[in-house]
Amino acid sequence: MALIGYARVSTEDQSTEAQILDLRKFGCTEIFRENASGADRERPQLKAVLTRVKKGDTLVVVRIDRLARSLAHLLAVIDTLERKGVAFKSLGDPIDTGSPQGKFTLQILGAVAEFERSLIRERTKAGVRAAKAVGKQPGNPGLVAKDPLTRRRVARARDDRRSERVAAGAGEFLPVVRRLRPAQPWDRVVDVLNTAVKKRPGDNPAPWTRDALIRAVRRLVADGLAEPDLLKAAPRRAKKAIAQDKRLVELVATIHNAAAGEKPTLTRIGRQLERQGILTKTGARTWAPSSVKALLDRAREQGLLDQEDSPAVP
Repeated sequence: MALIGYARVSTEDQSTEAQILDLRKFGCTEIFRENASGADRERPQLKAVLTRVKKGDTLVVVRIDRLARSLAHLLAVIDTLERKGVAFKSLGDPIDTGSPQGKFTLQILGAVAEFERSLIRERTKAGVRAAKAVGKQPGNPGLVAKDPLTRRRVARARDDRRSERVAAGAGEFLPVVRRLRPAQPWDRVVDVLNTAVKKRPGDNPAPWTRDALIRAVRRLVADGLAEPDLLKAAPRRAKKAIAQDKRLVELVATIHNAAAGEKPTLTRIGRQLERQGILTKTGARTWAPSSVKALLDRAREQGLLDQEDSPAVP
């Protein structure tokens, strides 16, 4: 249960000594020093300290602007710490996740962050409408002129905004990813996210895809907000099991739909599976009604059943 400090300055000309004195005075036994801009995503010491801390520790900074590049990034970092059982304290701000008051402050900050994002979206839309109304071409003048420096700056800003959106929306999808990866393949994780209607970051209404999910997790890992193990390859047996499970669901749905004019019972479906020599997921030759019902429920959720008036009976 250690107090771990993190000190950061923006340029090489500045010194972390004042922050280190405050952190040591507070009782930090280990301090990570960083010379990097707050907007810089490549902060190796921040990633190192997020990897170093363990359950029971407390991460301490002099001020919250020393830790995060934005409010959304701060909330994402603190969420990562809480999942590891690590507390967070800022000496110069009323934020201490080890106290009820500090947690309440975080809830307020979360609401403010969401309100801020809404205001930015509305201002952007209003600016575009106003420019078009007076015959102006909306957008960055440097981009319109194809200035190389402007293009690089805008590309960097867009990349940072993507990171902010992913970090802000991580609470929606990352818990599911952590629960399933790397034991389950990405396709299975995508199915679970879309079935549970877990939204993609930002205002994207599209369902999750395998590539989009991998990109989002890679970005979180690069920012030190997710564990690198999430990107490991799934075991081959997991992929095979998913394919087998999908085949059983489709097969039970086919048997159910083939019973024209009458509702097949769970027992009848089970007997037909046995006659075809289809084994259960555990390798048994006998099908219990409960096992058939579980597959039927899955098929119903996926919209594979033709008859939806009532569930099959035992």
